[in-house]
Amino acid sequence: MKLYNYFRSSASYRVRIALALKNLPYDYVSVHLARGDHRLPEFAQLVADPLVPMLELDDGERLTQSMAILEYLEEVQPRPALLPADALGRARVRAMMQSIACEIHPLNNLRVLKYLVKEMGVDEAHKNRWYAHWVRQGLEAFEQQLRAGPGGAFCYGDQPTMADCLLVPQLFNAQRFNVPLDGLPLVQGVWDACMALDAFSQTQPSACPDAEA
Repeated sequence: MKLYNYFRSSASYRVRIALALKNLPYDYVSVHLARGDHRLPEFAQLVADPLVPMLELDDGERLTQSMAILEYLEEVQPRPALLPADALGRARVRAMMQSIACEIHPLNNLRVLKYLVKEMGVDEAHKNRWYAHWVRQGLEAFEQQLRAGPGGAFCYGDQPTMADCLLVPQLFNAQRFNVPLDGLPLVQGVWDACMALDAFSQTQPSACPDAEA
């Protein structure tokens, strides 16, 4: 398989974690978003929506959208499982995933931040204030979901799930933009548990081949 991705892309990081947790090998193909490489013909012609991540399978089929890719990997490689065995548990984990992917991430996506600056004339300070407001608000809501959950070291119990695959990349971005994370003890506890695992620490942005690009 080939994973077209970018080291700072939180959506890409989600997939890297899942592939590592499931011990699935892949070729790392860098698509430098900050330089606009995703708009170049050599990548844009591969997919209808030229975004990362994009997973190209061994037979040439191509998958986009990180959560769809995670669900695909779960179906074709069910062990170790990244979703609970029961329907209610799976719904809880998917709700946590959507809290990040649908409520937090769209408002601090690179495209959105660039639009704020280039098209709306927002200065750097106000852009960062926008980012911090929405990320902090979203993480506070996520903390409450953790409080309502079954407990355990990870987002849902004592084994990492897809929810952890989404939370850790979002926290990496939050730290990069100096979002205050005080008062989020459960979120911080999940971070610590995840980063003790190679699947999270060895796929983090600074460990990627294109990290210095």
